[in-house]
Amino acid sequence: MDFRTDLALERRELLKDSVPQGVTSESYEKNSIKFTKIKITDETGEKSIGKPVGSYVTAEIQSLVKGAVLDEATIEAIGNELRQLLPEKGEVLVVGLGNTDITPDAIGPATVEMVLATRHITDELSKSIGLGTLRPVAGFIPGVLGKTGLETAESIKGIVKTINPSAVIVVDALAARRLGRLGNTIQMSDTGIIPGSGVGNARAAVNKESLGVPVISVGIPTVVDAQTLVNDLTDDKKEISRQENKEMIITPREIDLVVDRASKIIAVSINKALQPHLTVDEILMLVGK
Repeated sequence: MDFRTDLALERRELLKDSVPQGVTSESYEKNSIKFTKIKITDETGEKSIGKPVGSYVTAEIQSLVKGAVLDEATIEAIGNELRQLLPEKGEVLVVGLGNTDITPDAIGPATVEMVLATRHITDELSKSIGLGTLRPVAGFIPGVLGKTGLETAESIKGIVKTINPSAVIVVDALAARRLGRLGNTIQMSDTGIIPGSGVGNARAAVNKESLGVPVISVGIPTVVDAQTLVNDLTDDKKEISRQENKEMIITPREIDLVVDRASKIIAVSINKALQPHLTVDEILMLVGK
């Protein structure tokens, strides 16, 4: 497969009607959102799809260029799918991957800024202010190697060892194969993530094997690389000849708006998944949005 994409759905689409061994796929609709769940169950499936064994859930929402999607029904549907990937109990660490100085890569940090951190709030305090029992949640923005000198996996591992969460949620910008996927596709997976892999700058993996706890990844594609786009538009009949063009990354002109709205919908969905008894309005009030 001569293209870059972080989306299991796009890799499955290339196989057309054939269903390889070790792969299952089902589509369903909840609250007017189309979900596709792909499960890779063995090594054969890994080789066919090019993704690790695990579950991949894709939600196809309206374009975030047209408007934010923060209604109760939409958030409930996405939050419920995310909740099914998480342990039922225990503290959760939410990590925002990416570089705040590069707009298409800023979704992770922007999301964590809106995650409701509750690890420091006692049950007595939350009940006294009418919020009931809150699941303990911590947030962390590790920065990037070029600024900190630390691999993302290293810094996350240090916090995991200290607070011992039941799971880690990592949020990151993704790469897609098609322009039509940018800003309207949310992928959730229980396989963790390899930061930068979608754009050819893979770092150390952030997954259960490296951290010792379940790692759930959530992301929205914000970029497509030029060669992948050309392959898609020409059915793999054309190739960009110059190396500098092959390495070009394309992003929508409204990327500022996409990142702002994408980080909001992911953050509120994470908050809803972790605190299901709170309404969307209550969540937005608590995070100051």
